Amino acid sequence: MLMPKKTKFRKMQRGTMSGRSKGARTMEFGDYAIVALEPKWLTAQQIEAMRVTVSRRLKKVGRLFLRVFPDKPITKKPAETRMGKGKGNPETWVAVIKRDRIICEIADVDETTAREIFKQAAYKLPMKTKFIKKDTQGLSA
Repeated sequence: MLMPKKTKFRKMQRGTMSGRSKGARTMEFGDYAIVALEPKWLTAQQIEAMRVTVSRRLKKVGRLFLRVFPDKPITKKPAETRMGKGKGNPETWVAVIKRDRIICEIADVDETTAREIFKQAAYKLPMKTKFIKKDTQGLSA
């Protein structure tokens, strides 16, 4: 499971997800990519499920580039605990995904295969996504 080796602080505030992504809006590594169309938290488990699905479909032919990393700790209080007594302990890690963020890219495959692979990957994600090509950069539907 993806998670940081070391962080400066154990707990983090929830933050805001409004607006467009600040980084990772242009394709840097691959020929095809999927882009987030709505803001969501992407958990480490969801990222891993998507990675496994894409890796199995690529079968040593293409290359996968993940553009997200879960670096935000999410805390939870134990069940049947009264309110107060501080913030809960870190339970899971998430990546904050804003609109227009490229989630992953693939290279060295043809377009029909890439569309098929990303369709399977999109089922693992909790948000609406869009398939884009390198030459169009977001104009393809």
